[in-house]
Amino acid sequence: MSILIVIEESNGAVHRMSREAVVAGQALGRDFDLPVSAVLLGHDTSDLCQSLDSTQLHEILQADHPLLGSYSSDGFSRALAQVIESESPRYVIAGHTYMVRDFFPRVSAKLNIPFLADNIAYRVEGGALTLTKQILAAKLVADVAPAGDGPCIISFQSAAFQEEDVAEGSEATARQVSISLEDGSIRTTSEEPFQEAASAVDLSSAEVIVSVGRGIGKEENLPLAQELAAAMGAELAASRPVVDSGWLEGYHQIGSSGQTVAPKLYFALGISGAIQHVVGMKGSKNIVLINKDPDAPLFELADYGVVGDLLEIVPKLKKALQA
Repeated sequence: MSILIVIEESNGAVHRMSREAVVAGQALGRDFDLPVSAVLLGHDTSDLCQSLDSTQLHEILQADHPLLGSYSSDGFSRALAQVIESESPRYVIAGHTYMVRDFFPRVSAKLNIPFLADNIAYRVEGGALTLTKQILAAKLVADVAPAGDGPCIISFQSAAFQEEDVAEGSEATARQVSISLEDGSIRTTSEEPFQEAASAVDLSSAEVIVSVGRGIGKEENLPLAQELAAAMGAELAASRPVVDSGWLEGYHQIGSSGQTVAPKLYFALGISGAIQHVVGMKGSKNIVLINKDPDAPLFELADYGVVGDLLEIVPKLKKALQA
């Protein structure tokens, strides 16, 4: 028995959420005293394999096949199902990315094993695993537990674990695993990754974010936030009311209906902290809030808070940063 982490590639590197999944897998490995391995699905994954060399893993399994050169739900689900059947892991772990949401349910159906998706935490009590996930638009949390001794497929929400906590170690052993795929088994093809606009940014990879809410007052005040973001070397984001008002494009939105982020610094301007927004940024390392409402819910989550008018504070802050 082992723990198997499914690694996803993003722009030639290990996806951020896969590194978070490695942290989850390593923690589970310590709790259950099980070896932890990773599996790479694709074609010519040697570079991706090398990027994991210093990660504390028992093995790196390479499920390599020409038909896995580009993502397809048919190919990836068949390949992973074969790996699970041959390796018999107790738990299969991944970050809850769009790709995982697409092909993991197929693996679950093919093997008739549970897929416990989009969890935010876990605990072990009496040798039994219990997972925690948010339900009803994150208004409540629920505990779920897998039945039996595995295999069981588990995915974790973005920022449930911090990628900086990945345990490093000596070079892991790489091993090719045999999979069988035929041309006729691939019935789907993937288009280029969707992007809303040429200027769209991937906020999930940003280290510093300045995010603006309805407290900015009106669209004409947006340059204050844009100039502050520029002075801080940050990406600009927004809460849903700002996007719904048409003041910023949709790809700036943070929250349950937007992007999920975990920057080193999340600088919130005039954001009250509705639960739908908090879901998308609660994993931020440091949260700073400026809001004139002292009862804004986000103050409970913020590491630093300033009660005041952002229209007065931000220009002074920008001037100090540029001094």
